[in-house]
Amino acid sequence: MSPTFAAWGWQLQGACREADPELLFHHDTERGTGRRHREAAALGVCAECQVLRRCRQYALAQGESNGVWGGLTEEQRRHLWAGEPQSASST
Repeated sequence: MSPTFAAWGWQLQGACREADPELLFHHDTERGTGRRHREAAALGVCAECQVLRRCRQYALAQGESNGVWGGLTEEQRRHLWAGEPQSASST
């Protein structure tokens, strides 16, 4: 994508622009229940987002490996890239 407003302007409409970045990206030491709760809260932000599909397409095409993007966690994107089916609990 070229660095133009037409190509990137959708990011200005993202619901996550008002969210704390720590909600969307994990710390190196985050594990278990804490991580699941944070990811669920981040996915809640995505659920209200008007550019969710565009964000998801971008994240998958660009190989965004960190954070929650387009309503998908890091693990969910890894499964999609690998062509693995997702369980109901991971969608």
